[in-house]
Amino acid sequence: MAYKTLFIAAVAATAFAGAAQARDQIRIVGSSTVFPYTQAVAEEFANSTGKKAPVVESTGTGGGMKIFCQGVGVQHPDLTGASRAMKKSEQELCKKNGVTSITEVLLGYDGLSFATSRKGADMNVTKPQLFLALAAEVPVNGKIVKNPYTKWSEIDRSLPDTKIQVFGPPPTSGTRDAWVELVMEEGCATFDAVKALDKQKHKEVCQRMRQDGPFIEAGENDNLIVQRLEADSSAYGIFGFSFLYENKDKLKGARVAGVEPSFETIETGDYKISRPLFFYIKNAHRGVIPGLTEFVSEYVSEKSMGPGGYLSERGLVPLGGDKRKEVQQNALQSKQMARHAM
Repeated sequence: MAYKTLFIAAVAATAFAGAAQARDQIRIVGSSTVFPYTQAVAEEFANSTGKKAPVVESTGTGGGMKIFCQGVGVQHPDLTGASRAMKKSEQELCKKNGVTSITEVLLGYDGLSFATSRKGADMNVTKPQLFLALAAEVPVNGKIVKNPYTKWSEIDRSLPDTKIQVFGPPPTSGTRDAWVELVMEEGCATFDAVKALDKQKHKEVCQRMRQDGPFIEAGENDNLIVQRLEADSSAYGIFGFSFLYENKDKLKGARVAGVEPSFETIETGDYKISRPLFFYIKNAHRGVIPGLTEFVSEYVSEKSMGPGGYLSERGLVPLGGDKRKEVQQNALQSKQMARHAM
């Protein structure tokens, strides 16, 4: 019986290896937040090796896990990005479908900034207050109504007596997704009137940004946001932390629940608009899907995920030295991930 099982596995592996030759591009799915980092690595990989750039799809973390865990073979993706660790239920799904060897890579940390011109007023704001400023509908006197707030001070007297004007990313941006998840949804969930809503209305209220003027979609060019913040010291912008860092002579970040954004506070998690980011490798595809091993090496290289690497230029907060070395070694050696209790 054992011999028969081994024989079937060997035949399946041989068939997969043959089929894989028909796929000359790596396939990646997963988190919209991780997407721009993976896309940057894909471009660098193609430029440096001359191979075709991997196909990268933004499916969301949960959607990516479902696709990734469907099986082993040329019809299934090789990696998935995630803005959280893989859940126990997802590991079980993978196992059920024969995806039994997975390497988890802690890529780094994602930090978002809420910033203004250095000429602007200092601000210490909470997630519920940010939700009240930017949501299309908000709770007022126990009822959900169209957002009536036009000034920060109308939300709380401790906030600046200036108009609410925030430049932020469009719906297609991973930064927008992260802002909605980490700020809007968490701030929204603190209100009793929201807790009483049905699931669909709860989602709509907590995720929908206002479109009546105070929130302005500024596109993907963060330099234009800087220009606007410099022109109007009462305005704020939403973008990745690294962009704030690169423009610290012009901008300053608001404190969120008393904590300023910095590489240190993002890495420790003290700054609450931050989270760890991951990608997962299907080890059965290594050495079979052309270029996969080299792509993983590029992703975990110092020039990619190290301090000053091209991913930090896109907003990634790198891991500390010892932790980064451990992660890099595990990724290159195909270390199988531990079981999560989630």
